Amino acid sequence: MKKRKFMALALSCVMVCSLVACGGKDTGSDQPASNSTPAPAEKTDAPAEKTDAPAENADTTENTDSQTPADSAQAADITLWTYPVGKWGDSAVVNGLIANFNAVYPDIKVTVEYLDYTNGDDQINTAIEGNQAPDLVLEGPERLVANWGAKGLMVDLGDLWTDDAKSMIYDSVQNACKSNDGVFYEYPLCMTAHTMAINRDIFEAADALQYLDEETGTWTTENFQKAVQAVYDYGHTNVGVVYCSGQGGDQGTRALVNNLYGGTFTNPEHTEYTANSPENIKALELLKSMDGINFDASIAGGDEINMFCNSTFAMAFCWNATQEKNNTDQGNINFEVLPMAFPSEDGIPQLCGGIWGFGIFDNGDPAKIAAAKTFIDFMANDEKQVVESVKASNFWPVKDLGDIYAGDALMTEYAKFVEYMGDYYQVVGGWDKARTAWWNMLQQVGSGEDIKTAVETFTITANAAAAAQ
Repeated sequence: MKKRKFMALALSCVMVCSLVACGGKDTGSDQPASNSTPAPAEKTDAPAEKTDAPAENADTTENTDSQTPADSAQAADITLWTYPVGKWGDSAVVNGLIANFNAVYPDIKVTVEYLDYTNGDDQINTAIEGNQAPDLVLEGPERLVANWGAKGLMVDLGDLWTDDAKSMIYDSVQNACKSNDGVFYEYPLCMTAHTMAINRDIFEAADALQYLDEETGTWTTENFQKAVQAVYDYGHTNVGVVYCSGQGGDQGTRALVNNLYGGTFTNPEHTEYTANSPENIKALELLKSMDGINFDASIAGGDEINMFCNSTFAMAFCWNATQEKNNTDQGNINFEVLPMAFPSEDGIPQLCGGIWGFGIFDNGDPAKIAAAKTFIDFMANDEKQVVESVKASNFWPVKDLGDIYAGDALMTEYAKFVEYMGDYYQVVGGWDKARTAWWNMLQQVGSGEDIKTAVETFTITANAAAAAQ
């Protein structure tokens, strides 16, 4: 935190240059890539996060710059169910966003239900079974495309994907928002990079900062081991935890395992799971053997965040800029947080990212579907509104909107992780079952089962789910 204000301007300039350099379209990429700002799977831009200007202060005057203008006299009652994507989980902010929408479309009434990542999927699945699915959902491709879209439950949003939209939205994001047969089930709004973080105060006291590069936020696998051992020897024995009570925050444990020795979670074509590679097995063996790293089947990612913020753990694997901002704003952190990329053998990580946007359940009502598309178009394409919509997410835009976080030290610090974005693989078939199999496998490893056998069982289970979809 101490260096953030000093570095903000310089890193903002670097980030702008990075966006310009990466922003061209990659016409040769068919695969869902990473989720970052510009281009293809290898390096895309993603994000950081913050929430600046709440929607209440947004300009509510009618704007005709939307890419697919709709009839302002449309009338329909629609439902929006939103996962806690930044301030899109805050009713005060969302009410402001909807007020902006209703200033232009007064006869489209939007009712919102707020979900969490513990029970949200069950709520939606129950609604689907009862033929009461919401009209709109704000989430990511792993649910909208790879799960509900693959099951034929979602509306084809191809008419929102105009030539203008395709020319503006990064190819990597486009690829993640459509099915293998080219149907768009998501219209994207924002994205981010997921990192890890350390308690800098503890690391400094343990003389462990020597093992990492604070400026770039990177470290090698060898130095990660040395740093953890130093903190453990200092007396803070709960250095980090491989949480595995459920799927919450599993992007952190996947990134940790994959990065340590260069393993992958899926193949590049996103047709099969590859977690049973020697590299991943070696990574799990390392984690199981390390002093200070424990496998805990009683907690998930959200619990780990809380326990990192109260200094129980000296590092967190479930982290991004939104976590730092929200917990700082709530007074939960009383130490200096140092965001870090995941350790890798060569110090060049491949980070997981997230893409969030809107999908529409096909409830058989053309008027509701049309109104839902109008809502998406306004929130994601209206020239004035889209900036407020993205800022409400605490994340980054999926197209070039300029430097919407200019002067923001926190966002600037997290921008340095953009270049490390890896493949957006969360669209492989059977994703929901693979996630469950992943944390079950981690529990098995933690309880002492043979690691190679546990990983092989995971891979067989996940690939069976992919083949069945």
